[in-house]
Amino acid sequence: MVLSWSLFAFSQLGLEDLYDILKLRQEVFVVEQNCVYQDLDGLDDSALHLVARDETGALMAYCRIFTDRPDTLSVIGRVIVAPPGRGSGLGYTLMERAIHCCLERKPSNEIYISAQAHLEDFYTRLGFTKSTEPYDEDGIPHIGMHYRLS
Repeated sequence: MVLSWSLFAFSQLGLEDLYDILKLRQEVFVVEQNCVYQDLDGLDDSALHLVARDETGALMAYCRIFTDRPDTLSVIGRVIVAPPGRGSGLGYTLMERAIHCCLERKPSNEIYISAQAHLEDFYTRLGFTKSTEPYDEDGIPHIGMHYRLS
């Protein structure tokens, strides 16, 4: 699968990009995971949006990245791989690119992710360490994880 990667500020997203991102987030986080929550949380406009599309233009992977926070953390969230891309390693590639983006923009910041608890091993293999006990986020167990700089 040949992918085209793009990083957008919110103001740079085209209507098709925004629609596809929100549609995929709803399909997976709300419908597939059977989790009713407020996805449109007022934070998209302050995030960077990492997007991967396949050769047909279909959205295959996405996450949002916050590097301009007032603290010394960068945050990666809304990490998602479309169902056709799962099991291909695309999730690792997405996260590697997101980590690189964070480190490129704020090299001294630690990176934080609120991870679904069942994905702890996935994020650990990427260099994250568990930093909180499990907590409930919209009915799904999550854990806080940090990517610590060497």
